[in-house]
Amino acid sequence: MDKPVAPSHVSLFEQAKRVNKNGMEFWTARDMQKILEYTDFRNLELAIARAKKACVNSGQNVADHFVDINEMVDIGSGAKRLIKDYLLSRYACYLLIQNADPTKPMVALGQTYFAIQTHKQELFEQSSDEEKRVILREELRKHHSVLFSTAKRAGVETGRDFAIFQNHGYMGLYGGLTQKDLQFRRGLRPTQNISDHMGSTELAANLFRATQTEEKLRRENIRGKQKANDTHYEVGAKVRKAIKDIGGTMPERLPVEEDIKKIERRIKRVKGETKRELKE
Repeated sequence: MDKPVAPSHVSLFEQAKRVNKNGMEFWTARDMQKILEYTDFRNLELAIARAKKACVNSGQNVADHFVDINEMVDIGSGAKRLIKDYLLSRYACYLLIQNADPTKPMVALGQTYFAIQTHKQELFEQSSDEEKRVILREELRKHHSVLFSTAKRAGVETGRDFAIFQNHGYMGLYGGLTQKDLQFRRGLRPTQNISDHMGSTELAANLFRATQTEEKLRRENIRGKQKANDTHYEVGAKVRKAIKDIGGTMPERLPVEEDIKKIERRIKRVKGETKRELKE
């Protein structure tokens, strides 16, 4: 498995997160061992065993959250060794942290991190489609900012460079269509941002494109504008293939949605009215 890498300002737990080809996030027990500062993996396994029991007691299927694997790792001089590991869901990590050694400083931090993240996920699942759109659009903004910073280090420097780089990602994901093509097909003006008119499904696909491109640029230390462009196209094409393989609607065929800015203003207004009513 590829080693997770993320900007230094991101939480260690977030840095350790991995994403599989289907877009599912997970952590490995070996990575968690390092973060939680367990010198002996067997001691962490005791906590994992308690976490599995807690999973059963909560009515969840253990196999959905804890996956036992064996992995070959390098031990030097070309030699390899088979080691045991576990793939953990976010919920599994939450349970693991709750059952880990409370005297370890990182365990306390982990309890806070996974409690907050689990709560965020619960709130997202309870959100309306409009609220999900707003949440995903904001996440896409953030990750595009990180993506462009990483692309700049790879050699994508000018505004024109960035436009070309972004179009390569779109062309991969949208079957050869550029940003201008999408604006024309959707009846949008050149000044309108196509992301502001995407539904939650399309936003999620673009968010996956952005995060995986950024990670690949860093992980493989890609240098040069053309290589960065090719990488963005390649990742976009793979996301497109994944959508096709599961029988999803191709992103260019998804409907044009109401401008996200109008929805943001509407949600803000409703929240403001609710707040005033509570005070009265």
